[in-house]
Amino acid sequence: MKGKILIVDDEEINVETLSLILSMHGYDVITATNGKRAFELFEHEKPDVVLLDLIMPEMSGIEVLEILSEKHDLNKTPIIVITALGDVETKKIAFEKGAHDFITKPFDKEDLLIRLNNALKLKNYHELIDSYNRMLEEEVEKRTKILKEAIHKLEKVHEELIYRLGKAAEYRDDDTGQHTKRVGLISQKIAETLGLNRERCRTIGLAAPMHDIGKIGIPDQILLKPGKLTVEEFEIIKKHTLIGYDILSGSEHPILICAANIALYHHEKWDGSGYPFGLSGEDIPIEARIVGIADFFDACTSDRVYRKALPKETVIGMINELSGIYFDPVIVEAFMNSFRDIIRIMEEFNHDSYQHNGSEKGRIYTPKR
Repeated sequence: MKGKILIVDDEEINVETLSLILSMHGYDVITATNGKRAFELFEHEKPDVVLLDLIMPEMSGIEVLEILSEKHDLNKTPIIVITALGDVETKKIAFEKGAHDFITKPFDKEDLLIRLNNALKLKNYHELIDSYNRMLEEEVEKRTKILKEAIHKLEKVHEELIYRLGKAAEYRDDDTGQHTKRVGLISQKIAETLGLNRERCRTIGLAAPMHDIGKIGIPDQILLKPGKLTVEEFEIIKKHTLIGYDILSGSEHPILICAANIALYHHEKWDGSGYPFGLSGEDIPIEARIVGIADFFDACTSDRVYRKALPKETVIGMINELSGIYFDPVIVEAFMNSFRDIIRIMEEFNHDSYQHNGSEKGRIYTPKR
């Protein structure tokens, strides 16, 4: 069959004549004698072309056109009007309502077949365009998926390199290398409790492990010294903030921008007594204030070359006592509200210092090197 043709005409003789002509030329024909039946067949039979009379009782062909054009794309199912009305105004209205072609009765059989063939070519053309567009959309979707996966893998590589960069520095005075990971996760948890947006929390969590990257530039005899540092040695230790910033600054990557701020400012104190610039209060970037507490807690509850780990209860007391002095009180509150999750992080990532019951005072109120 060449195609399925719906004939809509209330005159049986017209329907029979058209049906005979089209059937003889290989078309599959279905018929309707009123608008209601035409709609039913249009929906269920999916004709390729509709031959529509305009003069019908109850519902005119123009009304049928109007309703069909509102519900369907008539480029995909062309409608050819066949009517005894041949005036210009009727043609104009029919075309405005969505008709593809207009044939005046009595019609010429060859002319009808040519126009019907053209209508089918139009339908096939639009189907080809639709098929091409679907293929294009599928290809775009496929390539977008591949690109997203590639970007995701690249981001994971970036994150892994960033983490390992921080871990490499931490290995110099933490042979497990887990301090950096814990500080990152604790910092992210505090940021979440503070209500920072999801992307900001994630950025802080990924940037925090690089807080002490500047220790790469500190001599081992000072960094790993088991005893108390001299004033001169502590001045050298303090330079790790500037070294870290120098290593990390200048990038356009949001994580490295955040990491540079953390490296530079995480030893600043709420009351202005910190280093390297003696900033105070909210002049200290919030990411550095967050990491300052996370770093302090994890460092104090971990063994270091210059002291044994302190019990977590002792360190919690220190943090509360230093709220408003070393630490932002709002962030201290967020830390306390996050404490159950923080303990879970500490236990999960190889932190066994909670078994330590020593009473060494060490450098309780001395900031981590």
